[in-house]
Amino acid sequence: MDVEVKTRLKDIEQAIIEINSFIPDIKNFKDFQNDLKTKRAVERNIEIIGEAMSRILTIEPFIKSSDTRKIVDTRNRIIHGYDSVSEDILWGIIIKNLPTLEREVKELLD
Repeated sequence: MDVEVKTRLKDIEQAIIEINSFIPDIKNFKDFQNDLKTKRAVERNIEIIGEAMSRILTIEPFIKSSDTRKIVDTRNRIIHGYDSVSEDILWGIIIKNLPTLEREVKELLD
């Protein structure tokens, strides 16, 4: 595996670890909605994940990971359309998409 790809995968892994560290204090979607610091921290880490994936795709466009384009698009939406990012989208990413991405990144790093 390319050194740059491995570095970016580790960046993604670290961002997921950070997001997961914020969530134990959040019991449900309502708590998430009311916790501005957690929302902003999650947004920032999703930006990092999207940027890292974008850089990976320039080196290895057919990397074995699902939804790579959606990951990059989400990053772009958060950065360029910050006012159109809804809390339910962020919550859905945390609950539905991050576990899959976490598993895939670990598999790629192994």
